[in-house]
Amino acid sequence: MTITAEDLRSARWFAKDDFRSFGHRSRVLQMGYGPEDFIGKPVIAIVNTWSDANQCHTHFKQRVEDVKRGILQMGGWPLELPAISLSESMVKPTSMLYRNFLAMETEELLRSHPVDGAVLMGGCDKTTPGLLMGAISMGLPLIYLPAGPMLRGNWRGNVLGSGSDAFKYWDERRAGRLSDQAWAEMEAGIARSHGTCMTMGTAATMMGIAEAMGVTLPGASSIPAPDANHIRMSAECGRRIVQMVWDDLTPAKLFSPGSFQNAIAVAMAMGCSTNAIIHLVAISRRAGLAVTLDDFDAASRHVGVIANIRPSGDRYLMEDFFYAGGLPAMMNVMRAKLDLTALTVNGKTVAENIAGAEVFNDDVIRPLANPIYAEGALAVLRGNLAPAGVVIKPSAVAPHLLRHTGRALVFDDYPSLKAAVDDPDLDVTGNDILVLRNAGPKGAGMPEWGMLPIPTKLLKAGVTDMLRLSDARMSGTSYGGCLLHCSPEAFVGGPLALVKTGDRITVDVPARTIHLEVSDEELAERRAAWTPPPPRYERGYGWMFGRHILQAHEGCDFDFLETQFGAPVPEPVIY
Repeated sequence: MTITAEDLRSARWFAKDDFRSFGHRSRVLQMGYGPEDFIGKPVIAIVNTWSDANQCHTHFKQRVEDVKRGILQMGGWPLELPAISLSESMVKPTSMLYRNFLAMETEELLRSHPVDGAVLMGGCDKTTPGLLMGAISMGLPLIYLPAGPMLRGNWRGNVLGSGSDAFKYWDERRAGRLSDQAWAEMEAGIARSHGTCMTMGTAATMMGIAEAMGVTLPGASSIPAPDANHIRMSAECGRRIVQMVWDDLTPAKLFSPGSFQNAIAVAMAMGCSTNAIIHLVAISRRAGLAVTLDDFDAASRHVGVIANIRPSGDRYLMEDFFYAGGLPAMMNVMRAKLDLTALTVNGKTVAENIAGAEVFNDDVIRPLANPIYAEGALAVLRGNLAPAGVVIKPSAVAPHLLRHTGRALVFDDYPSLKAAVDDPDLDVTGNDILVLRNAGPKGAGMPEWGMLPIPTKLLKAGVTDMLRLSDARMSGTSYGGCLLHCSPEAFVGGPLALVKTGDRITVDVPARTIHLEVSDEELAERRAAWTPPPPRYERGYGWMFGRHILQAHEGCDFDFLETQFGAPVPEPVIY
């Protein structure tokens, strides 16, 4: 379908011969534009998540100009609309607290302004889902511009991966095996360019998922941020969105169930972050095509990890993945696992986009017959301790922990845990299971506390992994035997709230079960004695968050933002 200038949404603001449109046009002229700049042209919002506090998006200050160039080349009019930036490393207590804030801001920016389509500039962990959730709910044509990964880190000739190596060498320092000088050198070498984490953390995962869903240009998600290809891709985003407006290619026409099944399959093959589950569930529910934890677990049974990228992989980083052919090449390898008819923002199907995409290093992008892990990156366990599910990344877990029974060592808050793990007299062994609770959505905004630190006394004894259970998330760059997103969370009275130190917990990843070895009668007595904790926030955004946030297995969206909550929001009135 092709629309005309009279059909443009922005025409409601600019086209009429009335007093209100006169006011709109005169204010545009006030900025130095002439009627030929915007009358009868698609108005494109560029939702830019740049800020001085977001190191991943440093280059967006320039890339937005590249996007504008592309829009102008195709006869559109660009309007940059800045949005909250959500720097993963800087925003506290956790950027997860504000993902839905960005989604709300994106939706309302697009609804309230005279725009016909949107370029969404994101990449740092929560920006991809936040932007997509909001823009999908608004329903205008959209294209996503991924920030791209930073360059490989370097320290004394060793390649460093952000996050993963930081965790690894911090444990070495805690164990007394790394000097202060070496640590300082590493600090200066682990993140040496703009761009997102170059491991397969949440940023790379979500950018890849966006491409698999069809909302980026082919190959866009793995281009390194400093690469000249990234500049050219940014300008092409600008050109393409103008045509998408004329074609009226809205999310409702773009997405199909296959779009989200492709996203899940690609996530598994990438060795994705555990955060992928929460974000993709939320995005899919905004599109009215909800996926569930069961969809992820089913995919994990037949899609192996073929991207040899740390932390699931043993050597390579996102820069290597790009040189090896990037996501189109990986998707071509796994084409039998994909819905090849799914549409993408360039107007072509997945089949058309990946046809002929080659792998240039088959150790980075493995054949299906030679995966680095035979099953997918994630597994969902259920049982009396997690009736709505708990998530684990088996590809990054020590094999002996995949079936394990251990004694629970329980902590009600993170400060208590932090103090205990450095206690040389802590009563703990490598067979125990560390438990942290009250760190879920309502309890703490669901921060990345889930990679609970291994106690120092165990590190010094050579223990490198142990089971750790929480209702928190963990960084996608993390690794180890971490059981996450335990749902329902302890703060709302989930079974995790009833666990006591000394209880026995049995985990069986192949069987997808987790069981607290306590009788139903004992659990009923504990529940009767349990007292709900007081609300964490008593005013402001946190107050709203605490009252409306959904549980982890539901995507942690606000209940009132989901598609099925009430009638669609009408277009704003203009009088």
